[in-house]
Amino acid sequence: MTNQPYGGYGSYEPYQEPQAPGQGSAQGQGQGQGQAWPENQAYVDPYADQQYTQQWQGQTWETQLQPPVAPAPVAPVAPAPVAPAPDPVGADGPEYGPATLGGNSRVTDAQRARAEGRSPIIEPGMQPAVLTALLGLLLAGGAALGTYALLVPLVVLQGLTAAGWFRLNGMWPARQGIALGFLGALAADAALLVSDRSPAAILGTLGVWVLLSLVLQLRSHADPDERMYGLTATVVAAALAIVAGGYLAADADAVTVGAVAVAAGMVARALPLPTPVSVVVALLVAAGAGFALDGSAAGAGLGAGAAVCALIGHRVASYDYPSRFVHFTAGVALPLAVAAPAVYALARLLD
Repeated sequence: MTNQPYGGYGSYEPYQEPQAPGQGSAQGQGQGQGQAWPENQAYVDPYADQQYTQQWQGQTWETQLQPPVAPAPVAPVAPAPVAPAPDPVGADGPEYGPATLGGNSRVTDAQRARAEGRSPIIEPGMQPAVLTALLGLLLAGGAALGTYALLVPLVVLQGLTAAGWFRLNGMWPARQGIALGFLGALAADAALLVSDRSPAAILGTLGVWVLLSLVLQLRSHADPDERMYGLTATVVAAALAIVAGGYLAADADAVTVGAVAVAAGMVARALPLPTPVSVVVALLVAAGAGFALDGSAAGAGLGAGAAVCALIGHRVASYDYPSRFVHFTAGVALPLAVAAPAVYALARLLD
């Protein structure tokens, strides 16, 4: 028997480059039988994966037996700091804090307006002036009809005063402070009705509400600066709303003259005129309205005095770069609320 390598199963041919169709099959049949394995010939498995074979080509035993080397750790690169985008012109500013009496300390809109070269003073305009005039006419008509008829527009005025003052100071939402100021105004109205419209009821209620606001602020866990700011805003809002009850303490004729004078003066102040000219025109119109209703110099003086206080309230409502909500609350209510003590005092003085 012929001595054949690997038990007579034939020999393996070395790996050859692929040939054209028809050539490889015939040649393989002729060489596959009775052919000894060539010396120094590397064994190549024809069924091995070609990609796996190519992966090991060109490597030695040293490189195959070396353990894999772990890559050196790469330190993470810190991202470059990104500058915050500037606030757009006309935005409402930072978000306000939760509903607390302490408010929220922040950069005011007036300071930001000055930094951007804009004026922090924006007057309410004609629409709030018309609403002020309408509310003043309702006060005048209510005073002519009776005490309880006057009470309805007065309560509306007091609610707008409390809400507008907190929003004017950048404290929104501040439902607790608004509710406290409005409740103080209602308590003052009730005390006036019980005491037969005595002005002492206003002073007594104001003192009690200042003490109540102080106690509530002492129970707050806010920072001392925020507590002081909230205490100031709460006391002033309650004081303005309570003082507006002076229309109940004044005589009906004085309320009619003063409310109509404020209504006419605010509409004149909203006319498109230079500020000094519009102020003078508003005072003259208010004095003329008072003289027309009362028919005397006392009526003209009462109208002019009420208009002076109303212009102060109008100026306050224009400060701190206010929003549209401020214009339709504080811009409507403050001229009438600030004029209430003047109506009572001037009516007693000029009588």
